[in-house]
Order: sequence, then structure tokens, then C-alpha cells
Amino acid sequence: MNTTRTYRVNGMTCDHCVGAVTRELGSLDSVADVQVELATGDVTVRSGRPLDDAEVAAAIDEAGYELAS
Repeated sequence: MNTTRTYRVNGMTCDHCVGAVTRELGSLDSVADVQVELATGDVTVRSGRPLDDAEVAAAIDEAGYELAS
């Protein structure tokens, strides 16, 4: 079962930010694709299972950014 969910990430300002967030989220189990819209801070994640908000927040934190509430 594929799921797609969009998150809002605070603090991204450049392509380096996009790469860091993409790498961290892409390393989560079952994540198939990560698309980042830098202008809005929207990050769309496609995965083979529903992701837990805490694991997504931890990955974004590891990249150096914050999941918007």
C-alpha cells in the first residue's frame, strides 16, 4: 500500500537544505520518493506504509530543520 503525505518544513532556504531533508527522509524505511518545494517549505513523501509523525519529525530534525506544527 503506497501512501503520500505532505509536510511543511521550517527553515529551508537553499538547494543544500533541500538535499539534506531529502537524504534524511529518503533514508526512512519504505520511503520511495521525496519531493521538496523550497518556495513553500512543502515536502511530499511517498512511502510503502504510513509514516509515523515522530519518525518524520526526527528525520527532519536530524537534517537541521523543524517540522511545522
